[in-house]
Amino acid sequence: MPEKKTTARARKDKREGKSASTQAGEFVREEIEHVREGKHGARSAKQAIAIGLSKARRAGVKAKPSKTASKATKKKAAQDTAASRRSSGVAAKKTSARKRPATKAARKTASKSTAKSATRSRASTSALKREGHAAASPRALSAQGRKSASKRTATSRSAAAKKAARTKGAAGRKSAAKKAARTRTRKAS
Repeated sequence: MPEKKTTARARKDKREGKSASTQAGEFVREEIEHVREGKHGARSAKQAIAIGLSKARRAGVKAKPSKTASKATKKKAAQDTAASRRSSGVAAKKTSARKRPATKAARKTASKSTAKSATRSRASTSALKREGHAAASPRALSAQGRKSASKRTATSRSAAAKKAARTKGAAGRKSAAKKAARTRTRKAS
């Protein structure tokens, strides 16, 4: 379950009209923090990011998998999105009048679709706890960022940077320019 403040930040991003990936970023950030504080580990930075994205989709963020994603990734994303719809559907059902499925078989399948296996849940949690915490180090995250950026075209990266500059606002651009100038002087000396 994501923390309330994470969900609130993601909702704020949505209200402000920010992209789904920005909203999902809040959940990824939370997951990285969990690995850093020792709540559990992760095998790689990629795994920590994947867990965060899964949480985001289950919380209702419309984060689509990339076109180049594997079949398994696309399937998992679809499952998470469906789970999010089910949970919001459950909330809607609670407020409206309840209807029991007519047949015994229908009742059985209705209960099966929402039931979670406690054993599997415990197993996955304990497996993560056995993993290390280096996956959330600045170095690992930097390497992951560079690796994923290198897969994109120069045009795509340039377009993203231009959009970021446009949506940053005057004050944001000014502070970013100052920071860049400081970095340049520091590297020059």
